[in-house]
Amino acid sequence: MKKSLVILITILLSAVIYGCSSSSEAENADNNTEDKPTLTLGQTNWTSTIVPTQIVKQILEDMGYNVEVQDAELGAVYTGLSTADVDIFMDSWSPQQDQYMEEYSDSIERISASYEDAGAGMVVPEYMEDINDVGDLKGREDIVNNEILAISEADPAMEDLQDIIDAYDLDMEMVNSSEGAMLAAAEAKIEEQEPVVLYGWEPHSMFQQLDLKILTNEKVPEIYGDTSIHVTVQNGLQEKAPEAYNFLSNWSISIDDMTEMITKIDDGQNSEDVAQTWIENNQDEIDNMKSN
Repeated sequence: MKKSLVILITILLSAVIYGCSSSSEAENADNNTEDKPTLTLGQTNWTSTIVPTQIVKQILEDMGYNVEVQDAELGAVYTGLSTADVDIFMDSWSPQQDQYMEEYSDSIERISASYEDAGAGMVVPEYMEDINDVGDLKGREDIVNNEILAISEADPAMEDLQDIIDAYDLDMEMVNSSEGAMLAAAEAKIEEQEPVVLYGWEPHSMFQQLDLKILTNEKVPEIYGDTSIHVTVQNGLQEKAPEAYNFLSNWSISIDDMTEMITKIDDGQNSEDVAQTWIENNQDEIDNMKSN
């Protein structure tokens, strides 16, 4: 009887100790989660923004952060960064968006270049063989009904586009709309092999899907020249989330990878699945970004 009682007491004590230990481990796990702040990624509706945003969202979540994605127009994203309502923006273009960096210079910073040598400017179909520089349109503006299909006039890149029109004294006006509407209008003309000029940028699937080329700009090459894309964050991110800040400071991705993923998404694949595949195929590179 005494032996049985000793065994019973031992079992009960072990259960209590195990329960306390498990509770402590669970509490520590909860505390570790609580130590990681919620991070907000600003996201415009451009596919060039969606791709890196979805990749980084998944990586940061794997690092233990709670991550929210806030969809907004470009100006609202930068305003959110300046007030720390948005922590990270993955698609900050230079020089096209430098005006925002100047306006909010006291509260936001660019911490890495995602990729460089991105192209942007006036774009035409490859079958317009005699139109290769913007200057080739001078005096022939009527072949495209004196129109340039363009994105929202609120985008700062449209100011640069207008500067090119003025520099060449072109008799052309922008027809502003959303990215999707612009591309749909261009595609309709291209299907009929009609001349068309639109605003384009790389990386983007439009070049593969519509067989387009960017016109050179010999008169004012500083406009759209040396385009680079950066990670921009609110100034308090390093203190708020040092591991995330370190990782993003080392972030980079190739234009070829971007173009491939953008094309997949435009073809109907799920952006989260496309991002996950890239992560799986580039885990060593991601680990280096985290550790450097």
